[in-house]
Amino acid sequence: MNDTPPNKAGSNGSGSNGAAAGPAQPAFALQQLYVKDLSFEAPNSPQVFAQGGIEPETELNIRNAHQVLDAERYEVVLHIRIHAQQTDKTIFLIELEQAGVFQITGYTPEQVTTLLGTQCPATLFPYVRETISSLVAKGGFPPLILQPINFEGLFARAREQQQGAQA
Repeated sequence: MNDTPPNKAGSNGSGSNGAAAGPAQPAFALQQLYVKDLSFEAPNSPQVFAQGGIEPETELNIRNAHQVLDAERYEVVLHIRIHAQQTDKTIFLIELEQAGVFQITGYTPEQVTTLLGTQCPATLFPYVRETISSLVAKGGFPPLILQPINFEGLFARAREQQQGAQA
């Protein structure tokens, strides 16, 4: 009679008893979320409120950057600049750096680069939208709702431009 206990959950039955660990399972997690820098200016207040029906022309600039913190952690910063103006007068100007610390393990270097350029900014963007919407409302202006951004498309376009510049 065999007195060997049955395999435990997660065992592959190879008899290695877990002595040789396989490759790390891929993991992607937001560990910390924070506003790194924030500025709101309404230089022509309160005169802009007297105009009524404020429908400014809005310019949005967005970029992201990252830095390696250690072998598995990266700081990703989403830089947003919104300039709203009517004719030649600035209605408001917002500059925001929304940041996060991400743990990324078990991926190839190419996959890590893609995650840093697509999934990390996409994870931060909803927080950017809420912060900007709140700021604009607290500034006394009509709501500003940022539309979703296709970070995968932006990343692909930036890659194409980078490859074209190198060629």
